[in-house]
Amino acid sequence: MRFYNKPEKTVQRIYAVGDIHGRLDLFSRLMSIVEHDQAVRLPVATQVVLLGDIIDRGPDSARMVRGCMNLTASTRRFVVLKGNHEEMMVKALRGDLTVYANWLAFGGRETLRSWGVDPAVVEGPATMDNLRISADVVGVEVIDWLDELPLHHRHGGYLLVHAGIRPGVPLRKQRQDDLLWITDDFLTSRESHGMTVVHGHSINESGPVIHANRIGIDTGAYRTGRLTALGIENGETWTLNTMATTKATSAADDAAFETYYKRGLACKPGSDQTAAGTI
Repeated sequence: MRFYNKPEKTVQRIYAVGDIHGRLDLFSRLMSIVEHDQAVRLPVATQVVLLGDIIDRGPDSARMVRGCMNLTASTRRFVVLKGNHEEMMVKALRGDLTVYANWLAFGGRETLRSWGVDPAVVEGPATMDNLRISADVVGVEVIDWLDELPLHHRHGGYLLVHAGIRPGVPLRKQRQDDLLWITDDFLTSRESHGMTVVHGHSINESGPVIHANRIGIDTGAYRTGRLTALGIENGETWTLNTMATTKATSAADDAAFETYYKRGLACKPGSDQTAAGTI
């Protein structure tokens, strides 16, 4: 899809989206729900930020990645952060056989299947031959894109990140391993981080977890069907999820991304981009 740039406007509204894990159908449905939410609010410059783990476990990782690659190349209003699953996939397909074996067990097989890798390779043992075949099918462009995803995104008093941060450590000194993998040390902390941390990674199936210092929005979409978004604007937050009774768009092809452009945020008043062409 091609875009014509317009002067950049300051983003006022953010929709942060929790771990998608290859569920393009849920992402499509959530974008429809976000569109409805946009329609009842004042038109302002808006940005969607995916909090990482767009791949693995679910059936449509390849289409999620291809669509996200197109979007991030075309507009600054759509941001994808790196998650621990993206990190695993990159390390695995760049030749780390130990990581490759672990990645297969953590949802990598579903991802390779979505790319059309030979079933004998997908279901076969973790060997260097199978690793190389898988990497060749996925391709260097995809692997490089996943590796270059940003680790965090700031919006006012909010920090958006995949897993969380190490309490007491300035952002500039945070380790990538913590930003992508941290759990208990972050989740149990009630100290102020100087900003509200919006994160995924740690699943709570019943809904978002909201504390004064953090908001967790990984609701286990790949197994619960509940994909959650957090709206942020002028210090106000609200949640949306795919359990809502809103008509879903079709995910039979790349309709989620097509819909995002044709009827979604990118074409709303206040956007800095105008769509032309198709994905």
